[in-house]
Amino acid sequence: MTVPALAADWLGLCRRAADGGRAVLQRYPQYADRAATAGPGVGGDTALVIDREVEDAVFSELEALGEPLTAVSEERGEVSVAGGGPVHVVIDPIDGSRNAKRGLAPFALSIAVASGAAMGDVELGYVHDFASGEDWWARAGEGAYLDGQALPTLATGGDLELVGLETVHPSLVGRWVGALEATGAARLRGFGSIALALCYVAAGRLDALLTLGETRSVDTAAGQLIVREAGGAVAFPEADVDPLAATLDLDMRSRVIAATEPALLDRLVALQPE
Repeated sequence: MTVPALAADWLGLCRRAADGGRAVLQRYPQYADRAATAGPGVGGDTALVIDREVEDAVFSELEALGEPLTAVSEERGEVSVAGGGPVHVVIDPIDGSRNAKRGLAPFALSIAVASGAAMGDVELGYVHDFASGEDWWARAGEGAYLDGQALPTLATGGDLELVGLETVHPSLVGRWVGALEATGAARLRGFGSIALALCYVAAGRLDALLTLGETRSVDTAAGQLIVREAGGAVAFPEADVDPLAATLDLDMRSRVIAATEPALLDRLVALQPE
C-alpha cells in the first residue's frame, strides 16, 4: 500500500521550494548580505541567514502539504510536520553555503523524500543548482533526469580521468596525498557541493567522487539516489556495510564515495589515508 504522503506531487513541491529559494537569494545579492550569520544549526555548522531563509521556504511547502512526515534538515534538525510520520524528508537548503556566500558556483538545494529512515528508502531525490538553474532528480526504479531529460545509463569499463573531491579541509589533505596519487586519476576537481558532485557522477561529468572527511545525510540523501538510478554505485564506508542501510538522521557520519561503475568504486573504497 502506498504511504499517503508519497502519493503527493513531490517533484512539484521541490520545484516550488527551489523557486522560493531563488527569491531568497535575490534579496541578498551582495557578499555582505549573504555573509550574515544566524547562529549554529542543529547539524553543527554556523548557519547563514540565507540558509535559514531558504530552509523556511522549504518548510512552508511541507506545511502546506498537510501530510504527516518527519523532516530532517541541516539547520532545524528533526522536525515533526503535521504530527510526524514514517515518511522522511531530508533537506539541505544550501549545499555549498560558502560558495553561495561568496558568489561562486555551484551551490544547490537538496531534498530527498523517503518512505522510511534509511538511504535505501529514498523514493525521490531532487537537487537544484541555484547558480546554473540545472534541475536534477531521480525516482526509485524510474531512472535519473536532468532538466526533464533522462540521463543515459553510465558507461562501464572506463578509468579515473576526473575524480571529484569534497570536504577538502586543509587538515585532511596531507593525510590523503598518497592515497589520492594511488587512484591513478588524471586530475582532481573540488566544487564545494557534495550534492552536485554526486549529480556530476550520475551524468558522467566526473568518473568518481571521494570525500576526505565525513558527511551527513543532508549532504548525500538525494544525490546518492540520482547516482544509483543512473547506473552508478555509492558507498558510505563508516556508516554500514550496506550503503542502503545508512540512516537518514543527522547522527549519520561517513565519507561518501561514488563512481560510475562498481569496479571504480571498489578501487576508491580500498584507499586509506596515511
